[in-house]
Amino acid sequence: MAPKNQPLEVYCWRSLLSCCEYQAKWSNRATMNNPCLTGKLTSVYEEDFQAWTIQQAKFLQEGEWSCLDVPNLVEEIESLGRQERQELENRLGVLLGHLLKWEFQPSNRSRSWYATIREQRRRIRRLLDRSPSLQPYLHEAMTIAYQDALDLAVRETSLSYKIFPQELPFTGEELLGFEFLPGEQTKSDEEWQ
Repeated sequence: MAPKNQPLEVYCWRSLLSCCEYQAKWSNRATMNNPCLTGKLTSVYEEDFQAWTIQQAKFLQEGEWSCLDVPNLVEEIESLGRQERQELENRLGVLLGHLLKWEFQPSNRSRSWYATIREQRRRIRRLLDRSPSLQPYLHEAMTIAYQDALDLAVRETSLSYKIFPQELPFTGEELLGFEFLPGEQTKSDEEWQ
């Protein structure tokens, strides 16, 4: 942690400065023998992640390649990709769960359910637009998310698992289409649209 009387950025630079100066003497060594990577930077990564991210961003901006904590940077970048996939699965689970509730409990349909369906569709589309490489993963994510959706629907409706389809009942087009709502539509459905 940075001392209270010292800005975090100054603390980060001071804690790593000696490491980078020492690194210049070792520039021909392999990365694993890099004292900058195996010593100070790794301990900052483990002890103060926020300070580490500020430092790494600064090194990248200033082209200080020899001071980069490459192994931990790789781990963090891969983690960002996993987070995008996880967000897609989570949003699909919420959307699918609400579509199941909508279909199997028509008498309990509400403006809240309708708004949640619209919101999740919008956020999923934004996520897919922001990261088009997730598109090929969509079907697999839908299949994974359907199990979470079943749990949500059972928990919130008190209906049995046996009532709901055990296999994903919707296509990707239906799932993301703003006009699609499963089950028979009622007159009260029109007031929410």
